[in-house]
Amino acid sequence: MLRKDFLWGGAVAANQLEGAWDADGKGVSTADCMTAGAADRAREYTDGVLPGVYYPSHDAIDFYHRYKEDIALFAEMGFRCFRTSIAWTRIFPEGDEAAPNEAGLAFYDALFDECLKHGIEPVVTISHYETPYALVKKYGSWTDRRVVGFFENYCRTIFTRYRGKVRYWMTFNEINVLALNPATAAGIRSSMEEPGHWQTVLQAAHHEFLASAKAVKLCHEIIPDAKIGMMMLYPVTYAATCAPEDAMERIRSMDLHYYFSDVQVRGAYSPKARRMQKRLGVKLAEEPGDAEILREGRVDYIGFSYYMSSLASADPKLAKTGANMITGIRNPYLEASDWGWQIDPVGLRISLNELYDRYQVPLFIVENGLGAVDVPETAEDGSVTVRDGYRIAYLRRHIEEMKKAVDEDGVDLMGYTPWGVIDLVSAGTGEMKKRYGFIYVDRDDEGRGTLARSRKDSFYWYQRVIASNGEEL
Repeated sequence: MLRKDFLWGGAVAANQLEGAWDADGKGVSTADCMTAGAADRAREYTDGVLPGVYYPSHDAIDFYHRYKEDIALFAEMGFRCFRTSIAWTRIFPEGDEAAPNEAGLAFYDALFDECLKHGIEPVVTISHYETPYALVKKYGSWTDRRVVGFFENYCRTIFTRYRGKVRYWMTFNEINVLALNPATAAGIRSSMEEPGHWQTVLQAAHHEFLASAKAVKLCHEIIPDAKIGMMMLYPVTYAATCAPEDAMERIRSMDLHYYFSDVQVRGAYSPKARRMQKRLGVKLAEEPGDAEILREGRVDYIGFSYYMSSLASADPKLAKTGANMITGIRNPYLEASDWGWQIDPVGLRISLNELYDRYQVPLFIVENGLGAVDVPETAEDGSVTVRDGYRIAYLRRHIEEMKKAVDEDGVDLMGYTPWGVIDLVSAGTGEMKKRYGFIYVDRDDEGRGTLARSRKDSFYWYQRVIASNGEEL
């Protein structure tokens, strides 16, 4: 049985649904510089906001002006929590100011108040793929240690302001994506083909580790009853064959991701991490006291995203398939989504086991969902619905495996917030047609539509799941 205070809810990110990208003093973020893409075309990260270019996040689904309507729909589903993020550039438009933007602070006051009015606990990610663009231009983003101080000032500001409203926090969204896509994660333009790539990425990671640790310590001081965690993409990976070489390739693949979680949960670089730095030719610029900062800033829990599993092989010829920020080898035992993501419910149970066995800290599934092409149906009375049984089937199977991990394997699980509870802009492709939500939003890939909200079949299904604490699937 899931705990009685299990945190059922849904997850979004500020830059993917708020819109109002330059309203009320908000500054430009790296997310504001991401163009639209498609399943077969990557998003472009432009040098600032260019005239005549379509940026889907600029308007998104206009949650900034419609949040009361949307929170009411979440409450109708029975949400116990709502995972969202704060847009750093609403609070500090350029990231390095001494004083915050009051209009930005006031917006999140109103948003969190609306959640609490409906009995919904805010779960807040402090930085979700939206570094202030001014920090990129002035300092090179997280490659410069001074950004640690700016982040610390930002955290102190929001912890102090929202200490009576927010008890659950996470520092960086999918922090390990810095090693996979540094442009999306932190606005850093670097590719694996470039000399010094790993020096750039792992130095930026070191600064983010310090910033996260300082945030944890600050949070515990300012909000003593709060819980603050890390958040990672968890790419559970299987060896493609029984060949020992494939087994070793799987270990190497996962080591890159554990590099990030080990530091944040254990408070230090592991011996293997130090060897990885040496193998990649990386010499971190560390200062006296860094080790103490990391040790004192260990997180309270692990939040993670899980969408699919991958295969690892020493054979470079095996076919690849699409994934969430990564690519992997096709698994012949699994079906795939419209975007090539392999559907593996048992992989969620495996992920929970691997993470809990390794760290023995509470876990929180903060992203899980199915991106699909939804076809709305309009009734004679003008009401709109979506028959998304495929989404219900996906989530049902994953929740079943989640429950097994708790009941049979003893995993300590805090909650479950499926991704994209309401249709929003895809982080990977910039599309609207890649939909995850329980709530349909009338918006297309060119930014056309009324933005009207409509309940999908999955809305009512998830409502029953929450009401039964996961017993009625």
